[in-house]
Amino acid sequence: MPFQDEAQEQLLAAAPPLDKWHSASAKIEVRDLTKVSDKDEVILNKVSVDIPRGAIMGVIGPSGSGKSTFLRALNRLWEPASATVFLDGVDICDIDVLTLRRKVGMLFQLPVLFQGTVADNVRYGPELSGKKLSDNEIYKLLALADLDSSFYIKSGAELSVGQAQRVALARTLANEPEVLLLDEPTSALDPISTQNIEDVLVKLKNEIGLTVVIVSHSIKQIQRIADVACLLVNGEIVEILPPHHLSLAKHPMAQTFLHLSS
Repeated sequence: MPFQDEAQEQLLAAAPPLDKWHSASAKIEVRDLTKVSDKDEVILNKVSVDIPRGAIMGVIGPSGSGKSTFLRALNRLWEPASATVFLDGVDICDIDVLTLRRKVGMLFQLPVLFQGTVADNVRYGPELSGKKLSDNEIYKLLALADLDSSFYIKSGAELSVGQAQRVALARTLANEPEVLLLDEPTSALDPISTQNIEDVLVKLKNEIGLTVVIVSHSIKQIQRIADVACLLVNGEIVEILPPHHLSLAKHPMAQTFLHLSS
């Protein structure tokens, strides 16, 4: 299958072998991030937030509130203004875009695999710079994504959507990201596959110290896995709370959204 777009292909830039993964994680600081549409509609309005190193931050809010737009700014899938997004204190606009996307990987709502085996998919990023992952390194990446070695030789056509999503995750992890962005990664999955993905994210945080930002419509999902929840309404962050304290949100729209989602 072809890639969805050029930006998604660029996310699969080359990576060092898993054995050399130094388990680094990064923090992201967002300062007055703003985006206006071609029709002069405000999509994001001076969004400011700190995303802690080695934590899972959940971003929730009504449809059209700017969640995916916010997420895509963090690795320049759209170009934010200078001095609005920082990775470990460095303006991401000053980082080469492919280097940035190795450091800040992204998993999309629907997995997109290309022709070949699972191993071919996982190897793709490193091969872009002439590096070849060993079989053992691929097995380790699959294990991180909660897939056993039998998936090594399978093709994308043999996989369920949930399995394909975990292959896409292993492919992203081949780049050894310091931050992982996820845009509704389980919205098309059944409850068991959803739990598998959630377990993987928690394992990555606990075992590798990965910083994770996940956009979700599911408050219960955020409460299950996130360390902090960020509520985005009409392009503005109106609440930042521990997930189990979301019921204390004071913004009227936040209260309505939370009530209808519970």
